[in-house]
Amino acid sequence: MRRISRITVAGAATASLALALSACGGTSTQASSGSKGGDKGLAIAYDVGGKGDQSFNDAAYAGLEQAKKEFQYDTADVEPTEGETDADKEQRLVSLAKQGYNPVIGVGYAYAAAVKGAAEKFPDTTFGIVDDSTVEAKNVADLVFSEEQASYLAGVAAAKSTKSNVVGFVGGVDIPLIHKFQAGFEQGVKDTSGGKVKVLSQYLTQTAEEGGFSSPDKGKSAAEGQIEKKADVVYAAAGLSGQGVIEAAAANKVWAIGVDSDQYKQEALAKYKDSILTSAMKDVAKAVYNLAKSVEDGKPETGIVRGDLKTGEVSLSNSNPKFADNTELQDALKTAKEKIISGEIKVKSS
Repeated sequence: MRRISRITVAGAATASLALALSACGGTSTQASSGSKGGDKGLAIAYDVGGKGDQSFNDAAYAGLEQAKKEFQYDTADVEPTEGETDADKEQRLVSLAKQGYNPVIGVGYAYAAAVKGAAEKFPDTTFGIVDDSTVEAKNVADLVFSEEQASYLAGVAAAKSTKSNVVGFVGGVDIPLIHKFQAGFEQGVKDTSGGKVKVLSQYLTQTAEEGGFSSPDKGKSAAEGQIEKKADVVYAAAGLSGQGVIEAAAANKVWAIGVDSDQYKQEALAKYKDSILTSAMKDVAKAVYNLAKSVEDGKPETGIVRGDLKTGEVSLSNSNPKFADNTELQDALKTAKEKIISGEIKVKSS
């Protein structure tokens, strides 16, 4: 059953959505108006890089598509605009809530202020924010992950796969969220190699506005610099910029480790897939879908909702046969995973 507090919007409001959103980021897709009773469901607002990043945002879209298919309702997904402010983001979320979408999810920590503001204006709408745990409200779910745990496993994989004893980490933006990826990766490398493997770490920008998550050219340049210094496995936590890291790895015949989604399976990266050892995944799709389902069931999630190795919402992908069939590597990963889940290994987040 849909929630009683869901605002049902007539066709005229549907027509006005495009106008309302044109001033604050265009709508990437919308369902036809033929859903049950004109009811509206999940809406997401993308982070920098937008739809098509083959990573973080696309994972959120996959969750939206699953909810749309299962619940047969209208959905919306909205692109960011260059140089936008917190007020622009809040207006985007407010526009979606006004149209009757519920839940409304901001994809990325940059939506924190916007989600807080919009949630105050629409207390009967459930809001979600991915990768931020600072918004405290009765109608907000903070969808966060233990990225450092998957990154630790990526470090194990890198240490077991390097031949040069040099590996690289490329972070998109120098912020606490990406520090979690770096910390876990470096710890996994160190624990596995006994300190014999060197980790080269680099951030592309200090702020997201400078393009750290949306510039494949920056990622490619950073990876090439690390490869010149003998890195033969490079792990990127850089959104769309990670595509450049993967491209550089393929060109130089070294390993890349992807992030967020299973990048071995991404169509846009198909020509590089043989160079993608694995990906440190976090199941943004599942988190997005689960929030939509909780609203659909009339029991909306709120507060901090965390995914980790134990819940299965962070993991390493097994799509590359050379990775999946490496018995020694898989045994090492299994042991590390079990120790993290049991608490024997405590993974650093900074």
